[in-house]
Amino acid sequence: MDFGNFGTVSFTNQSKAVPFIEYLAQGKFMATECTQCGEKFFPPRLDCPNCLDSDITWFEIKSKGKLVTYTTVNYGPLGFEDDAPYTLGIVEFEEGVKVLSRISKEIDTNDIKIGMQLKVVPISLGNGKVSYEFQL
Repeated sequence: MDFGNFGTVSFTNQSKAVPFIEYLAQGKFMATECTQCGEKFFPPRLDCPNCLDSDITWFEIKSKGKLVTYTTVNYGPLGFEDDAPYTLGIVEFEEGVKVLSRISKEIDTNDIKIGMQLKVVPISLGNGKVSYEFQL
């Protein structure tokens, strides 16, 4: 797999973080951590901008996190026009990273509240493509 298998619209298929897509396909949502300085990253980085080291390890985000903010997109950008409306959120996880993602359409927009607990879940989009979303 490569980044051509990620999301609805992919603009590249090459990245040092290709294992992220492979983990999603296995049902795991992963982030990275620099083994030298301990900085944690999402989206995954394989070179640390903090200490400039490349000794990076992967870790799984398994906890539920707290919704920090959200917005509803009514007019989707190129490639997402037919998906609108949809809700995006930022969730802070106890593993030490914040993640931006769609909030599942299974959650009524009237029930979305700052501080609510959500988990991040890998999903299949069909045609060999994978992504992730927030669910209860």
